[in-house]
Amino acid sequence: MAKSKTQFICQNCGTVHSRWVGKCDGCGAWNTIIEEDPTGGIGGGPAKAPKKGRAVALTTLSGEIEDAPRIESGIAELDRVTGGGFVRGSALLIGGDPGIGKSTLLMQAAAALARRGNRVIYVSGEEAVAQVRLRAQRLNSADTGVLLAAETNVEDILATLADGPRPDLVIIDSIQTLWSDVADAAPGTVTQVRVGVQAMIRFAKTTGATVVLVGHVTKDGQIAGPRVVEHMVDAVLYFEGDRGHHYRIMRTVKNRFGPTDEIGVFEMSDSGLREVANPSELFLGERNAKAPGAAVFAGIEGTRPVLVEVQALVAPTSLGTPRRAVVGWDSSRLAMILAVLEAHCRVRLGNHDVYLNVAGGYRISEPAADIAIAAALVSSLAGLALPHDCVYFGEISLSGAVRPVSHTGLRLKEAEKLGFQRAVLPSGSAELSKATAGSWNSIEGLMDLVVRIAGSKPVGQASTDED
Repeated sequence: MAKSKTQFICQNCGTVHSRWVGKCDGCGAWNTIIEEDPTGGIGGGPAKAPKKGRAVALTTLSGEIEDAPRIESGIAELDRVTGGGFVRGSALLIGGDPGIGKSTLLMQAAAALARRGNRVIYVSGEEAVAQVRLRAQRLNSADTGVLLAAETNVEDILATLADGPRPDLVIIDSIQTLWSDVADAAPGTVTQVRVGVQAMIRFAKTTGATVVLVGHVTKDGQIAGPRVVEHMVDAVLYFEGDRGHHYRIMRTVKNRFGPTDEIGVFEMSDSGLREVANPSELFLGERNAKAPGAAVFAGIEGTRPVLVEVQALVAPTSLGTPRRAVVGWDSSRLAMILAVLEAHCRVRLGNHDVYLNVAGGYRISEPAADIAIAAALVSSLAGLALPHDCVYFGEISLSGAVRPVSHTGLRLKEAEKLGFQRAVLPSGSAELSKATAGSWNSIEGLMDLVVRIAGSKPVGQASTDED
């Protein structure tokens, strides 16, 4: 008889090890490795003789769709992120830091769908029924037809969902609290999470109901549990935000039925989450037009243009190694821009500390912010304020050239809408900007930007140095 093989799986991140170790190689957690038997399928256990499969009916691509393909929640920002609403028969995974507002947003979405005549079931595994009712009263959602249950057993939840008409939306808060009789493991472990998610996805696919799963996140900001869970579901959404700020951003990481680069912006208030139709006004906030080191970047998130203020502070240092602190942007990208300014533009930053911050806690991911970052750095170093009605966007190459970026027209139209009359953009984007009014200054290289801000004299160079 062949010896049964076992696996050692981390219960924190799902990394599979060939033998037991005290520290996980994937997440670095201690004492989270548990032995599992993979021969019994999901959950382990003794191997069973495989049964003969049944033939599945084949069909064609053409055919009628019984129900509407999507369910609009009525919350515009949520519908934008999901690609136009919840797709029937799909499973969505929503992650976020504790207390960020996941349950609040889902309760508001459940109430909005219930007011539209949809059958919504909210299953809470972390809170009692009375606690969920208190939240519903605070959000003015207690008068809706949302059905509520407090249960963690997967089999009991499926039996409850099957008892009655098919629900349009099922919310499970959260997947880490689910446990099944099939798996011999504690709730929250990798095995139980896999079993629970697979059971809920199977229910969604067979009945056509939309299932929304709430997942906890680790210290690194990733959804806790095995990575296979994110591959199983149809969409993965992250609810982000800083507790020090009153806004929240929902970002799509995976979406089989829509774009993956859209964002939804919400504002936290006493009565719940409020939609922010124009996030540019929120991220710009209270600007000081006379302060040096501040530049407005015209960015794109999906199909939505967003204007955000980039702040830089360049100060002399007495340390041997200058400090580089970045909030809201890639630190490696900042190091590259500093090197290009030093090598091609004679901007001396080797004896200065550099602090960079994106206003409002917003995080920029596209390289089009290079020009705005460089403008803020040169402005702070020279002590000269940038024009208050000017926006910046463009990508900087290692040679000091400036490359054009996409969606130039959308960026400029959003700038015009908010009262900006000037822009600094790559020369390749000049033809695209002729359709809009305003003074658009095109530059071919980074040196052109430095000359526009500080003149022809080298910036940050001592008076005794030679050019």
